Amino acid sequence: MSEVNRAESARILTPQNSTLILIDYQPQTVVGVQSHAHSLVMNNVVGLAKTAKVFDLPTILTTVAAETFTGPLMQAISDVYPDKPVYDRSSLNAWTDNRVVGDIEKAGRKKLIMAGLWTELCLTLPVLSALDHGYEVYIVTDASGGASAEAHAMGIERMMQAGAVPMTWIGVISELQYDWADTETYEAVNQLVIQHGGAWGAGVEYYRAKTK
Repeated sequence: MSEVNRAESARILTPQNSTLILIDYQPQTVVGVQSHAHSLVMNNVVGLAKTAKVFDLPTILTTVAAETFTGPLMQAISDVYPDKPVYDRSSLNAWTDNRVVGDIEKAGRKKLIMAGLWTELCLTLPVLSALDHGYEVYIVTDASGGASAEAHAMGIERMMQAGAVPMTWIGVISELQYDWADTETYEAVNQLVIQHGGAWGAGVEYYRAKTK
């Protein structure tokens, strides 16, 4: 995959400098989300997962107490990564799992794109740990959700105060693509936008139908 010149800012996400971590998308955690519509959160996180696959980002999947309480990773995400291990743990903080941290260190990238359920707990805690360990963390707010609107908002605020950068999943896919002249991923990105991008996707689909 070609590297477009992004020297304008070292803060910009690229396919070469980023790792994705998806935390605890399980039946019980999804049901407990009250900050967003469940369908919206799932649409956005699946779009995010597919984005990482298009750009070949190292991706880490986790669950918490899968066998005793919250259930397995949601099928919609498993379908994107059918062969990837899912690291289950007991702690609310995924950073305490040596497999998670080991994969992050193995990837060797300082920018972590993170999303999870619930925002105020299982996302916030590893984000704070990652920041304390010197990583740059980008939290995908519309692919995450909390037990209430206030819980989600306070979780986001706490992470931002600690240094995390908020983004949306559309922001992530756009930043990774960066230049529409990059034809290696152009078509795959447009297909993802059509599938998961709401009004933007409808516009792309309409334009393509009109210009056939």
